[in-house]
Amino acid sequence: MKAPVDTRLAALRGSAKRLDYNARSLAALENNPRCTLRALLDASGSNKAAIAEHAGYPSPFGQSAFAFARGNTFEAMVKDNGCAELLRVLRETLKLTLPEVAYLDLNDVGGDGRNETRHDRTARVLLQAAQGTGDGTLFDHPMLYLQVGGQEAFLEPDLVAFRVDGRFYIVEIKSFPIIDGQADPAQVRSATTQACAYVIALRALLDEAGIGREAVSDTIVLVAPKDFTNRPTAAFVDARKQVAALTRQLARIERISDLVDLLPEGLTFDLDLGKDKRPRRPAEELAEALNEVPATYRPDCLNHCEMAFYCRARARAEASLDVLGPVVREQFGGIDTTTMALGLARGQLTPSEDQRDMAAALRHAARLRAELAGASGGAA
Repeated sequence: MKAPVDTRLAALRGSAKRLDYNARSLAALENNPRCTLRALLDASGSNKAAIAEHAGYPSPFGQSAFAFARGNTFEAMVKDNGCAELLRVLRETLKLTLPEVAYLDLNDVGGDGRNETRHDRTARVLLQAAQGTGDGTLFDHPMLYLQVGGQEAFLEPDLVAFRVDGRFYIVEIKSFPIIDGQADPAQVRSATTQACAYVIALRALLDEAGIGREAVSDTIVLVAPKDFTNRPTAAFVDARKQVAALTRQLARIERISDLVDLLPEGLTFDLDLGKDKRPRRPAEELAEALNEVPATYRPDCLNHCEMAFYCRARARAEASLDVLGPVVREQFGGIDTTTMALGLARGQLTPSEDQRDMAAALRHAARLRAELAGASGGAA
């Protein structure tokens, strides 16, 4: 008889302190929904950075100290004096009608910094605003909450939630620039996906009070420096698809027991930390445990997952087409490895029924390459 799911997840984590979900880890579910390894590491609360480093694949994941300080400075400037700069941007850039503004800082809970206390106050004032019994318009530092795979997830945004025309909006304040109305697509996607976690959490809060999901917009307001200045500007970002995708992945986490049931008994990612907080478990043994769990690598994992370098090395060792990205991977439907693709191209493998069209295309490409190589004197 298998142990309960919580017990098995705790065994995967081992003796280390549990790491809770946050907006970044929830966003990663949408970025790579097929990765079982990532799902299990997050569900068990394992320290992915420490595991990757001990396995021999440390990742320089996260912001530099300079970028972190710059982001904090920009956010503080946007929120200074009751969010005066933010309000200017909302009115002038986005043409929003905010005639009267009541600013509330939900980080102020009378000296009690407990997540539960901050969430209770957030819930109280947001519900009052939604029901028309409160005077709040703009809410800073809300503490939101989600149940993820049976685990509590308190989400502490670096954002502002504001209410206009009967709807709540999520604002993401980022320090990357918007130049001539355009920002880096990868950074916009990352910021938007994190904001989606807040949209879902805020909708869950209102749902409990019988308030419909339409009360929270799935249009994100992105606030960032304009051009090469430190002056903020803003843009609307349509996040409907990402909200829907993340909602599906959260539902998948609720079925984490299905993934746990596929694991070998006794599997653990425990680093066996000594009194000096250094791992005592052999790195080779840890790598063997990681290899027991299916992992799906994509090149953009390097932007958001601490396990990316481990998974890339594993995919390369397995000659997986995943290292070439999802677009190439999807085009080679039914073909999993570069070894298989080359074998079909050279006529060394017999294609299955669903591989015949792609095998013919590969053989044609191989003939063209050979002809071009011959015409150029045999250069490869």
